[in-house]
Amino acid sequence: MDNPTHVTGDHTGIAFPVSFAVLEEGGASALTTLFRQMEAISADNAVTAIVRWKEFFGGGMGRKVAIDVTYARDEGAPTRLFAKFTREFGDPLRELFSPVMDPEVRFALLSRRPGFPLRVPRCMFGDYSAEFKTGLLITERIPYGLEGIEPALEKCVDYELADPLPYYEAQARAIAALAAYHRAGHFGDEIDQEFPFNPADDALLKVIPYDQAQLQTKLEKLKDFAARAPQLLPDGLADPAFLDEFAAGAAQVLAKEETIWRRLYARRDAIALVHWNMNPDNAWFWRDEDGVMQSGQLDWGGVAQANIAQSYYGMLCAGEADFLARHDADLQALLLSEYERQGGPKLDAAAFDEDLKLAIAVLGTAWMLDAPSLLEAELPDYADLTDRTDPRLRALFIPRCQLQLLTVFLSEWRRKNIGETVDRLPG
Repeated sequence: MDNPTHVTGDHTGIAFPVSFAVLEEGGASALTTLFRQMEAISADNAVTAIVRWKEFFGGGMGRKVAIDVTYARDEGAPTRLFAKFTREFGDPLRELFSPVMDPEVRFALLSRRPGFPLRVPRCMFGDYSAEFKTGLLITERIPYGLEGIEPALEKCVDYELADPLPYYEAQARAIAALAAYHRAGHFGDEIDQEFPFNPADDALLKVIPYDQAQLQTKLEKLKDFAARAPQLLPDGLADPAFLDEFAAGAAQVLAKEETIWRRLYARRDAIALVHWNMNPDNAWFWRDEDGVMQSGQLDWGGVAQANIAQSYYGMLCAGEADFLARHDADLQALLLSEYERQGGPKLDAAAFDEDLKLAIAVLGTAWMLDAPSLLEAELPDYADLTDRTDPRLRALFIPRCQLQLLTVFLSEWRRKNIGETVDRLPG
């Protein structure tokens, strides 16, 4: 059977091109049709020309293209556009990656409502077909480094920033703004319809993707990695005694995973719509007229209702360990005060920090322990690296990031005495 060139979206009912090639062939006329049907431009306006069409690569989704257009009439619609497709028919990773676009599309459509509390790229078109596992999202494109917008930040290299704090303060305020807008009732029942939350769902209670035997293999790999390259786990994180203690705690996290998630979900006042990864590389930044750093948010594939502490850890998990030690308490206080000020429930600071410890425990155990294997796969001679700033490591995105995510996880585990928190849990 031939694959379709267009499919009808589940959310708007609009037929849209399934691939880069189909949209390119349709040109300005295809964009005009999509934008008119979405009411992103007036019915008597049109895309008159595509003056730039440049594909670029990155991320796990499908093909991406930067598009510059002109319109028959200036209505304020963005002329710099970004289009993202799901992976194409026949791609072996299509089944894995395509469904991630569905929540991102739903959030993009949600962001078009008046009064939306965050700055996000203006959505010109978005929809997804679950039947065909096909989606298309077209938004404004952020002009990094121009028009007062800061250059794009890279993940896991905060040591290159003169002062990371304003970026993280902006992100903490953004977490609070979205969560408070939800909990204050401004979305009505739309969030429960589009992003339902069922704390008894097995998928929300079992996230760590391996058993105890597999965990022990990862922990032994970590210990071997630390012994071979202690310079890559600084400040005593490579100490065998610490790693033995951590390994025992990680085994408890896996054994008590369901208990941990139930604890996090039981904090009903802390459950809200959140972005799971508010790290600054998923945002853009500018300073307002008072010089205060502001932020807009990108890449909403993981949006869901969850404990706000999970989003907060997602914000900090790629930062610098010493930065967290200095600023974690103040950033938590900022988040909680903004959440309450903007209409959310008042949260107890000690309870929130307890939730954060549990979120770090379970999310770190689930996702941060593969760093030694991933680094070795791309840098077999990793033991010869000087430290994490070595240019050979700096140039490799996945090893660089995974090592820093692991380092922050281990550092926070030790600093916050997370093992003791997990040990106190029943089970």
